[in-house]
Order: sequence, then C-alpha cells, then structure tokens
Amino acid sequence: MKRPFVMWPDKRLRTVAEDVSEITDEIRTIWADMVETMDAMPGVGLAAVQIGVMQRLAVVDASDTRGQAVLMANPEVLHASGQMREHEEASPNLPGVSAVISRPRAVTVRFLNAAGEVEERDFVGLWATSVQHQIDHLRGKMYFDHLSRTKREMLVKKARKLVR
Repeated sequence: MKRPFVMWPDKRLRTVAEDVSEITDEIRTIWADMVETMDAMPGVGLAAVQIGVMQRLAVVDASDTRGQAVLMANPEVLHASGQMREHEEASPNLPGVSAVISRPRAVTVRFLNAAGEVEERDFVGLWATSVQHQIDHLRGKMYFDHLSRTKREMLVKKARKLVR
C-alpha cells in the first residue's frame, strides 16, 4: 500500500526513530508499503519516518531496473570511505527543492535483514548516498542539514514559497 509522506516541518522528521527488536510480519508489511511508496516516486530510498512510522526501517533500490530493494532494520554505518561523492539530493517531505550534498563514496553498513539476521554490506556510489540519506532520516536529520546555515535557510524558504 502506498503511504502518504509526513510533510516538513513535522516534528517527526526531527525525531530519532526507535530500534526494531525483531523482524515480524508487521515489519515486513511496513517494508512492503515502503517499497511500493518508494517505487511510486522518483527517489531511490525511503526511511520509515518519512511516512510517519517511527521505527529504524529503511529501503534502498538504486538499481537501473528496480526490484532490487535492500530492506534494512537498525542500519548503521561501520565504515565510510575517505573519498567523497557529490550528488543532488531531495526529499518528498520537502518537495520542489534539492541541493548538492557531499557524502562518502562507499560505506559498510550493518543491519537486520528480512530474515532477521545481522548483515554487513558494502554500498558504493548512488547506493551509498541513498543509504546514508536514509540513516540520516532515522536520526532526525534532513539532507539539507549538511548545508551551511545560509544555504539551508534559503532552501527551506524556497520550499515554503512553493507550498503557498
């Protein structure tokens, strides 16, 4: 089921999500809804808080064809490369605006997978950017928090004008 997005400046987008203790049928249903919601938008990832579910759940699919979504509970970066990568990022929670953000080009992430097992996986390029973007959401951060204060304020002001 496609779910609606929580819109900025909803306080849930600034709230740290809660850990998932085990993978249940309810969690699998949320993941399925998240994948459907992600596939309906142009993005390549989604964090549960973006749809108002305050649990540390994320889905990422940066494949060319879709259908390769990685389902993650409690994702955390174990290692990040020193080499940076710039990418234009946006969020359906603050539509109509975007910004170029610099993040590590590759990351190693540990998470609970759909089988409830701890998995460590390396992500590179757009996959790595998206995973880091989703982890930020789960920590109550937005992509524009990586901008200078002036650029961040300009971006939020522009987004507010678009809503009016």
